[in-house]
Amino acid sequence: MFVIPFLAALLGGGVVVAIVAAFGGLEQNQKSVTTVQAAPIAPSNASQRTTGMTPHQVYVRDAPGVAFVTSTIVQKTESPFNLFGGGETQRQGQATGSGIVIDGNGTILTNYHVVENAVKVTVSFEKGKSVEAQVVGKDPSNDLAVLRIRTDGLTLHPLTLGDSAGAQVGDPVYAIGNPFDLERTLTTGVISALQRQIQAPNGFTINNVLQTDAPINPGNSGGPLLDAAGRVIGINSQIETSSGGGSVGIGFAVPINTAKSEIAQLEKGGTVRGAYLGLTSLTIDGSLSALNLPVKSGALVQTVQKGTAAAKAEIRAGTINSTTETGQIAVGGDIIVSVDGKAVASSEDLANDVASKKAGQTVTIGLLRANGKGGYEHKTVKATLGSRPNSVPNVNTPEG
Repeated sequence: MFVIPFLAALLGGGVVVAIVAAFGGLEQNQKSVTTVQAAPIAPSNASQRTTGMTPHQVYVRDAPGVAFVTSTIVQKTESPFNLFGGGETQRQGQATGSGIVIDGNGTILTNYHVVENAVKVTVSFEKGKSVEAQVVGKDPSNDLAVLRIRTDGLTLHPLTLGDSAGAQVGDPVYAIGNPFDLERTLTTGVISALQRQIQAPNGFTINNVLQTDAPINPGNSGGPLLDAAGRVIGINSQIETSSGGGSVGIGFAVPINTAKSEIAQLEKGGTVRGAYLGLTSLTIDGSLSALNLPVKSGALVQTVQKGTAAAKAEIRAGTINSTTETGQIAVGGDIIVSVDGKAVASSEDLANDVASKKAGQTVTIGLLRANGKGGYEHKTVKATLGSRPNSVPNVNTPEG
């Protein structure tokens, strides 16, 4: 039996330990279910804000609602001992993370990357109670997944979902999770920044991300980022690392409002893909001044994928390569300046606008198009958005 090296997955902080082992069964002792609704606790001293709680109070109330998620993953690889090729081995490993109990019916919210490619998922609670879980819904583009467990014999403590839109820089926050398999660990910090962007497991961009200095480590993935009242405002997902691979004290959480907009759909099962326009673009700013474009802001279309909403709307990509201070780009394509009447100042604006829509929805896109005479003319086109593919196209510019 060969032991595969330990691997800490910094993407989203999942802990992965690869071993060669056989599948095992899971015994369950199921009797009854009790649901405990989270209730606000009054602050214990005057130094706390009226709506706030001490870190200890948050921990006592919310820690029982944080699950320890373990995923069994099997990967197929070519055997190094087969000199003639064709040999295949299976490597079985475990990815660990956290989860958030969101109702009394056994629904648990976590990160998609915690359960990605899992052949078996188990969920553990306090006092050593473990049950097998089913992945009922997933959204790789926002790194979200919903699990379902049988509730017999369990006392569930659903956490209260807050409003991430109300978060402000400097607000105190608390993270509860299972870093490095250290169950139900509490860390504290503040909201360090808003409106950050991180990359989802499938390469798409996650928007409106919360940045925090509350220590988040491998194993915190899928756990809650809580406000001062103990409400979930984010799902801890990723950390920034140094060149040596260590944490630098910067963590990122998927906003809870993104999850709330999808939970009902995720609970119904399947994969949530989101809306997709089917093009890549480049932000127009001062770095492109040498191109003498007709506007100082907007999204310059670089590529349009065949068969997508953008292609059907006859949006044009750039066809001429030009070298600027930011590198080589395609020019001559359309410049997108608005979506449904809302100004588009950058590629990020365009991606956000598309992400806020649903597949099948028709949008009106305002653009500037080269007229072949050295000038541009304003045009509007309608595009019926499609569904995102399984992964982002292999390009270096923002998707739409």
